Amino acid sequence: MKVLMVCLGNICRSPLAEGILKHKCKQQNLDWYVDSAGTGKWHLGSAPDVRSIKVAAKYGIDISEQRARSIRSTDYEEFDLIFAMDTSNFKDLKSWALDATEEMKIKLILDEVYPDELMSVPDPYFSDDGFEEVFQMLDKACDEIIKKYA
Repeated sequence: MKVLMVCLGNICRSPLAEGILKHKCKQQNLDWYVDSAGTGKWHLGSAPDVRSIKVAAKYGIDISEQRARSIRSTDYEEFDLIFAMDTSNFKDLKSWALDATEEMKIKLILDEVYPDELMSVPDPYFSDDGFEEVFQMLDKACDEIIKKYA
């Protein structure tokens, strides 16, 4: 299984989602490939936000070596599942898909926990106190992803 996590800049939410899912896959001996990307290009090559690194480390997950990248057209072919962190990125990803097969791979991550509610993981970038909440949301979603797709 190949899973791609996507947010806007690939420095806050999607690196956390990548790190959490990788950590859970390792714990459960799942041979999954997990990566993350952004729909924007502002932070290309940057490490995750220090606040994301800090909250991940609190739970024994090291995401400090990740580097931001933007979504590529080849991601639609390479990955089995593409999880958007919010409805805006979900719409962008869907609009860039070339066909129905690519489009079907794109999911809203919180739909795994709250089906059909169209809930978004809030972007914590402009606040200092949202990172713990984002971590907890993504942790639950990653549990559900493993239950559903493992």
